[in-house]
Amino acid sequence: MGKILVSAILKNNLPLPDAIIPVPLHKRRLRWRGFNQAELLSRFISQNLAPGFSIPVFSDVLERKKHTSPQMKIKNYQERKKNIKNMFRFNEKNTEKNILKDKKVLLVDDISTTGATMFECGKVLKFHGASSVLSVVIARQEMDS
Repeated sequence: MGKILVSAILKNNLPLPDAIIPVPLHKRRLRWRGFNQAELLSRFISQNLAPGFSIPVFSDVLERKKHTSPQMKIKNYQERKKNIKNMFRFNEKNTEKNILKDKKVLLVDDISTTGATMFECGKVLKFHGASSVLSVVIARQEMDS
């Protein structure tokens, strides 16, 4: 799946990011699953997007404020947006205050339906200094609004 994302980024002439940030899982879901699929994809992209040059992955910059229902289990578009609204924050405990200042950020997740998760994460990243936020996902599901 990482190869698919790298290929898509290169085919679409996206700018080389200064940092890669995976969409975080809540601590409880991470314990249950044992891994964050977005972080695994991010690490693959970091090592393979520009051979010989490793792009930093900041897996501790964003955090989920609380455990929510998985978006895939919610069928209504408006309910999905409501479920994820303001659910992410900048993790100031584990990062430098200006770590994102003027950086082009690539936000990585596995699946997107409404785009609400990416929007909410992007909002936090821009507020904390990112100059731009682009996102990539493995799968995109269209849904009626």
